[in-house]
Amino acid sequence: MNRIATISSLLVLLTSIGVAGFKLVEPEASWLDCAYMTVITLSTVGYREVIDVSNNDAAKLFTMTYLVTCLGVFMYSAVQLGQWIVLVNLNSRSILEKRRMHHQIDEIHDHFIVCGQGRMGAAICGYLSDRNKPFVVVDTNEDVVSETCRERGWLYVIGDATDDEVLERAGIRRARSLASVLPTDADNVYVVLSARLLNGDLQIVARATEQKAIEKMERAGATRIVSPFSSGAEKIARFMLNPSIEDFLEVADSQGNDLELANVQISQQSPYVGKQLMDTDLREKGVMVIGIHRVDGERLMPPPGTAVIKQGDSLFAFGTASAVNEMIDDEEGK
Repeated sequence: MNRIATISSLLVLLTSIGVAGFKLVEPEASWLDCAYMTVITLSTVGYREVIDVSNNDAAKLFTMTYLVTCLGVFMYSAVQLGQWIVLVNLNSRSILEKRRMHHQIDEIHDHFIVCGQGRMGAAICGYLSDRNKPFVVVDTNEDVVSETCRERGWLYVIGDATDDEVLERAGIRRARSLASVLPTDADNVYVVLSARLLNGDLQIVARATEQKAIEKMERAGATRIVSPFSSGAEKIARFMLNPSIEDFLEVADSQGNDLELANVQISQQSPYVGKQLMDTDLREKGVMVIGIHRVDGERLMPPPGTAVIKQGDSLFAFGTASAVNEMIDDEEGK
């Protein structure tokens, strides 16, 4: 709106200067004739002149100067007006996009929230996206969000993840899990605390670099805490001790062919309830159960083939990502 006000002010100023200028170089002309000459000169229409400037050098000089000035102002106004129209269209699209985004976020549930869109956050989102899992990204940097989330069609909320209102917009009360991978341990601790207060049943996974931060995150309510340095060091050590293990555990490039280890909750409607492990079709589907955690706390590691699957059991299933995810979706009724 400031650009429109500036253009309007320039037009009013030019019109006033033109009327006063024609009156000054041709005192005998009426104010209406001066206004008429100003308008046709300013608009470059070129109708019949009511003030004869052919024998008046001062009037000729003023008209030429005024016309050149008007053309310059016209070009400037056209550029500014064009930029304003484009900006309005972009803002309108942005508003519509945000409304559509908020509507989509309001409709999803049992989703994942990723706080932070750095290298680790982007890798987490890529992992979830490859497995068609619903998630929402929370980040303060709109440029980063534009480069990653908008281009890939990921749901996002622009804002500070330490703000309760931002987490509410991300649907934290309906979410299944939250990952906090912000740049600093202090921010991650604050996000963990806020998320736990907003949703007591939420699974929270946070990144930490210092031991003191790990202890604070545990007290704040984090379910799992990952230290990139210690986990990376352990992985390197495993590869040093068992070089061939990488061929077995590394993620394959093609989707659905990588190996997955997941915790599958057995629901009441599960077709496996009441069956012995050896009587199920899990092995034919490419899923191997390496452990069972009962509701009463009993652990079967590894479970015998005669173990009966019960409602509420947690099955630690290992196999191809497609097979494991299909099993999870079946148990969740998707």
